[in-house]
Amino acid sequence: MTLAFTEVGLSPNFVDYQEAWEHQRLLHADVLAGRAPSTVLLLEHAAVYTAGKRTEDHERPFDGTPVIAVDRGGKLTWHGPGQLVGYPILALRDPHAVRQYVQILEEILIRSLAQVGVTGTRVEGRAGIWIEANAAGPTRKIAAIGIRVHEGVTMHGFALNCNNDLTPYTQIIACGITDAGTTTIQAETGRNLSPADLAPIVAAEFRRFEEALVAAPPVPGATTAESAHNTADLAPNAPASPEGGSNDVIAGAAQLRLAEGAVQ
Repeated sequence: MTLAFTEVGLSPNFVDYQEAWEHQRLLHADVLAGRAPSTVLLLEHAAVYTAGKRTEDHERPFDGTPVIAVDRGGKLTWHGPGQLVGYPILALRDPHAVRQYVQILEEILIRSLAQVGVTGTRVEGRAGIWIEANAAGPTRKIAAIGIRVHEGVTMHGFALNCNNDLTPYTQIIACGITDAGTTTIQAETGRNLSPADLAPIVAAEFRRFEEALVAAPPVPGATTAESAHNTADLAPNAPASPEGGSNDVIAGAAQLRLAEGAVQ
């Protein structure tokens, strides 16, 4: 198989965000060079707020809590105990199919939620996975997606709310959205399902889509230029990296799914 999975740390072994970022960076380099297989990192973070490239000042924590700036798409969000985070570091089978990659991530999350009795859906014009308005409440977000693609290899990924406390979301304007709430699997089902419970379900769904997602291992002796594609023009409506990386795509799911791009 060409897809591997690594549980970096689940409760009670929460993973520091900067530590996970360094893990991503090093693994990305190894996948790009053909030294490591495409790998999905699964973990729970120690509590932290992170800000994507489109975060605005008024969306930051109202109490002044520090925020880590990250090079993914999307806006401000929270990570912490009770939330399953996945960082797929994948050499895409088709580096030009970034929109398809985001759609597959969405489908993986929707199918995983269905297995625990939650009906997740896409909402036009907004990133992530949602629960439609019903008797239990208005439309609410249950999973976030924010990605980066560099030289045809993905970084960052998704955050799925399992049994986490929702209080941290009251201190921010999550994902820049003011007219919808946030929820968890536990809030929707009454079942205390943890990231450890969801990790094998999500991994199985990734395995289902492996052939569509992941490139075959590189041919020994092939150069990076021969085995990776420049991704600069994959999503013309997605913002370019401020680092000047001409072969980067940094976007939230809605940016890649919609023609107008810069929406959340």
